[in-house]
Amino acid sequence: MALTKNIAFVLSLVSLMSFDTSAQQNILIHQPIAGDYAPCEPSIAINPNNPAEIVAGSVLNYVYTSADTGKTWITNSLTSKHGVYGDPCIIADDKNHFYYFHLSDPSGEGWENNALLDRIVCQRSNRKLTKWTKGSGIGLNHPKDQDKEWAAWDAINKRLVVTWTQFDKYGDESPTCESNIMLSTSKNGRKWTDPISISGIPGNCLDESETVEGAVPAIDNEGNILVAWSLNGKLFFNKIRFKNPASYQAKECAIVDQGANWAFEIPGIGRANGMPIVGHDNNSGNIYVNWADQSNGVDDTDIWLIKSTNGGTTWSERIRVNDDAPGKHQFFTWMTVDQSTGYIYCVFYDRRNHKDAKTDVYLAISKDSGETFENCKISEGPFEPSEDVFFGDYNNISAVNGVVRPIWTRNDSGKLSIWTAIVNK
Repeated sequence: MALTKNIAFVLSLVSLMSFDTSAQQNILIHQPIAGDYAPCEPSIAINPNNPAEIVAGSVLNYVYTSADTGKTWITNSLTSKHGVYGDPCIIADDKNHFYYFHLSDPSGEGWENNALLDRIVCQRSNRKLTKWTKGSGIGLNHPKDQDKEWAAWDAINKRLVVTWTQFDKYGDESPTCESNIMLSTSKNGRKWTDPISISGIPGNCLDESETVEGAVPAIDNEGNILVAWSLNGKLFFNKIRFKNPASYQAKECAIVDQGANWAFEIPGIGRANGMPIVGHDNNSGNIYVNWADQSNGVDDTDIWLIKSTNGGTTWSERIRVNDDAPGKHQFFTWMTVDQSTGYIYCVFYDRRNHKDAKTDVYLAISKDSGETFENCKISEGPFEPSEDVFFGDYNNISAVNGVVRPIWTRNDSGKLSIWTAIVNK
């Protein structure tokens, strides 16, 4: 890890949120100096044993640490023997460790070398958050490409769970080229089980709506692995009960229509995605799936949620999360469940207040198991993105014991920056 450090600073307050009595602070986590790689696709995790301790990351290899609930931050650059090439995913276990999952670039040459994306990489922090392991490889199956990973901590079986998309060859137009959802587990983040495919229906390799992609895992009270992903205008769900991976056979089911595509156009962004997020409430046992789509028209992107109260056997009708009038864009949603309360939090970009591409950040909270959502703007002011600058594919949010920390990317005059807000319940 590089030793160069930058302390983030606190900016001014934004409006009160009606579901909290304290004002929300917008915090600038990182705005790089000229010449550095522009950050995006941020991920964040709170230590469940100590909510003051938070770790975040962003493209391409940035890692951020905070010891004061996110009020101040230290920025470092992550290095790995397998390379670090984006798609950051940060999670925490219940043993005071954080894990940073990302894509590989073993040659350091990016797309100029076909070794790019040869595996998923996991790096574990030390207790003081000052060092990270060199990285363990997951799913090495060259020349196939491993992409778009996400991970969860299984507190029942004390293991890490990671899911991702395997491409026979990324970007290949051949009709015989397939993409599949893969899964692997580990007890310590160093050694991983042989990957298994959990998608019985393959996609193509073009990284578009006919590609099987966007797998996000969650864990239920019995240690079952819950995963959802997108393919061909539908969201698929799989509940993996195995303890012996060699005996597993994929058996996903379609749970909701997503409209024509999971990949759609947003003015000022270009291609955006509506891939699903899975959450589980350990209190009620409910399973939630959150996503975005344009089922109401290409000028009306909305945020949605469905839930299952019987372990994924049946699902509710879709519930609209954004509470504005029709006709505006809401996109790049991410969801988390605070296990101390069962409250559901969704963070997303929102254009309800504007007639152009100006964009705010909103937080929606449900205190009634997803039946209703209260929306509030949490960004201090709007920004206007440009398709000339790569903006990434997602934001993130974490919530532990009423400490809620969304994380998002801004684009101000072509300069990207990473932000959070101090939200407490």
